[in-house]
Amino acid sequence: MRKRLLQQLPVELPQELRQFVARAKVYDSSCSPEAKVYFIDQGEGYYLKYAGRGMLGKEAGMAGYFHARGLGPEVICYLSDDHDWLLTMAAAGEDCLHENYLSQPQRLCDTIAYALRRLHEMDHSGCPVPDRTAEYLAAAENNYHTGNDDRSLFPHSFGYRSAEEAHTVLMRYRDTLQDRVLLHGDYCLPNILLDNWNFSAFIDVGRGGVGDRHIDIFWGAWTLWFNLKTNRYRERFLDAYGRDEVELEKLRVIAAAEVFG
Repeated sequence: MRKRLLQQLPVELPQELRQFVARAKVYDSSCSPEAKVYFIDQGEGYYLKYAGRGMLGKEAGMAGYFHARGLGPEVICYLSDDHDWLLTMAAAGEDCLHENYLSQPQRLCDTIAYALRRLHEMDHSGCPVPDRTAEYLAAAENNYHTGNDDRSLFPHSFGYRSAEEAHTVLMRYRDTLQDRVLLHGDYCLPNILLDNWNFSAFIDVGRGGVGDRHIDIFWGAWTLWFNLKTNRYRERFLDAYGRDEVELEKLRVIAAAEVFG
């Protein structure tokens, strides 16, 4: 993860969080406009996420759920006042954008595919988001009706020539998304941590829950294309995950939904 040293935090912390930052070096580790992420270099390290009010509640719940199953870092504190604050321990290792992993793309491809299959085979009882697929499809439908799609991407937007074409496919086949597995929800290289090639943790699980495995499979293949600048590892990723649980037609349905993601 990229880190930029700050002279001071640009936001005022709630009293409950100040002890974690006092006398510590703080780095900006943000990679999304939706939330700011700060690395606190104290003890074994902490990550503090800061976003608008109500935006991190679901992530806090899923992060705690993942930690309880040995899949993610410990949640220290979640606060919601004028803004949301989520403090977690730092997990061991580096994310999969580290040069040590990118330099061995075949091994990286297989590693994240195996990790995803193991995730999907885990017991999901008690998950705080029991129907992520319904939420996912509802968001896509809402974004279609509000015109929230990037038409500048067409005709290269996941193979669809228009928003209308993607929406037609989504409406026709949305009910085929019936799998119920534990999802990460944003399965991409920055959100998978390895420690010397051994799985360490999943992070940024705010879009996780119980839902159709093809959401994660789609993004696993996509992140290899996006971050490695080639599509040559797509078939290898699907093979490593296991073709017995991959339906290519469903990946096309997910691609249609992601036009409005």
